[in-house]
Amino acid sequence: MPTSACADYGIGLYGSVALTSTRLNTSFINITETLTMSLNIIVLAKQVPDTRNVGKDAMKEDGTINRAALPAIFNPEDLNALEQALRLKDANPGSTVTLLTMGLPRAAEIIREAIYRGADTGIVLTDRALGGADTLATSYSLAQAVKKIGNYDIILGGRQAIDGDTAQVGPQIAEKLGIPQVTYAEEIVDLSNGHVTVKRRLEHGVETVKAPLPCVVTVNGTAADCRPRNAIRVQKYKYATSPSETGKLPERIQELVKKRPELQLNEWSAAFVEADPEQIGLAGSPTKVKNVENVVFTAKDCRRLDNNDEQIEELIKELITNHTIG
Repeated sequence: MPTSACADYGIGLYGSVALTSTRLNTSFINITETLTMSLNIIVLAKQVPDTRNVGKDAMKEDGTINRAALPAIFNPEDLNALEQALRLKDANPGSTVTLLTMGLPRAAEIIREAIYRGADTGIVLTDRALGGADTLATSYSLAQAVKKIGNYDIILGGRQAIDGDTAQVGPQIAEKLGIPQVTYAEEIVDLSNGHVTVKRRLEHGVETVKAPLPCVVTVNGTAADCRPRNAIRVQKYKYATSPSETGKLPERIQELVKKRPELQLNEWSAAFVEADPEQIGLAGSPTKVKNVENVVFTAKDCRRLDNNDEQIEELIKELITNHTIG
């Protein structure tokens, strides 16, 4: 066989090997990206009054919640959402979890709590102009903050807050951002190839759905409980503070916060997120309260019953008649 023919064969062979190698390398890179895709995750959370432990001073005379009389806590279902976010972070190295909350400056407390459990940072959207917002104005304000954050893959939040029980804010944010939404989530089953697979807990069973990213997912209280604080993270981030809080710290701690960017929590105003003044706070809240009825149970309402079916039946009838139950 002529030398030129051998040379041609050799070139063809090596060329083929080179092409095959390139394809294998490309496939390997794609698989790696799929398995270890870094995500930008936003968790929506709210600091709420603990309405699960209501005392006689919990309500004002006008029927509104006396927030000063109740301890402020991390909204329970938002903790369920945080756990789902942290699981995604664990499964996708390089991912970041940002907590976004709207409220008074002291709402930075729940950002620290989230960081102690594994979140990376947080933002407090706080402004007097945001006060008195209903769900429509709240969702608009938070959607503006999400737009300001910009780069995100998935937004997680609790189904509802215990101080409102509306379950409206999450879906409204999705509508304002123009992205898909999945509600009543109990577990994020998979996130890959630009889609998230979610198991939903419904009234008469469960269903599994798939949605393209980015999207909003609201999480049920039946989802996995959030992991506890990590002792190392508590020590590392115990001085993480917002600008409103930093000024109240001892000078030595203020210097420490200045030197460590990871301790500097973000505090954004309505103007910073470019919110329309007509769509925030009371001005942007079409919901009007027509009547508030304050029901207070006192000790004199107690009654001792014998182990008697007739007495129990009479009491049930009385409670139904008074609209206490039923």
